[in-house]
Amino acid sequence: MSLQADRVSLKYGDGDTETFAVRDVSIAIPDRGFYGIMGPSGSGKSSLLYLLSGLKLPSSGEVTYRGRSLSGGGETERTQTRREQFGFVFQQPFLLNYLTAKENILVAANRQDRAFERSVLLLMEELQIAHLAERVPAHLSGGEKQRVIVARSMINRPAIIFADEPTAALDHANGHIVIDLLRRYQDKGTVIVVTHDPTMVAEADRVYQMLDGELVAE
Repeated sequence: MSLQADRVSLKYGDGDTETFAVRDVSIAIPDRGFYGIMGPSGSGKSSLLYLLSGLKLPSSGEVTYRGRSLSGGGETERTQTRREQFGFVFQQPFLLNYLTAKENILVAANRQDRAFERSVLLLMEELQIAHLAERVPAHLSGGEKQRVIVARSMINRPAIIFADEPTAALDHANGHIVIDLLRRYQDKGTVIVVTHDPTMVAEADRVYQMLDGELVAE
C-alpha cells in the first residue's frame, strides 16, 4: 500500500470545547484504482482527504506515503511531495482569469518547454477539451472549467489524484463527465474522490463510509 493512515485524528479546540473532525481512522489505499469516501455533511470525509494528502496535519496518528511519514516531515517536504506526486481537484474550479485554459493547465507543470507544451495539448485532446485551449475562464461553462481543472490535476502524471466534491457544483450530466475523466486515470495511478452522491462512485473499487469523523464498518 503506497498511502496509509494509522489511527489519525483531527481535532479542534481544547477540553470541553474539543471537537473531532476525524477520530482514530486507519486506512490503506493501494497503488492504483478508483476509491470513494462518502458520508453526510460534517462526517469528516473532506478532512480525511486533507489528512491523506498532507494539506492538514493530524492531531494524533501518522500518515505515510511510500513508507515515509507525510505528517511527520517538514512543510517543504510535504509541498514537494504534493507537487511531484499528487494532483488535486476541488469543488470550486480555481482558475486564473487572465490565462487561457491551456495556460491554466501549464501553470501547474513541473517543467516548461515546447515538448511538454505539446504533451499538454495531447492530454487536452485525450480529455476532449482541446477546443477550449485558447478560451479564458470567462468564456467557459462550469462543467468546462472543471474539466480544465481535471486536466491540470493530471499534468504531472501524479501517483494520486485527490478530488474533494469535484461534482458538487455541476449538474448531473457534467458531474458524470468529470467523474468519468477521473475514473479513467486509475490505469495510471490512484484516484480518491470525496462525494455525497453515491452515483458518482458507483464504479469505484471500494467506497469508504464516514460518520461523525469515523469510518463505518462495512
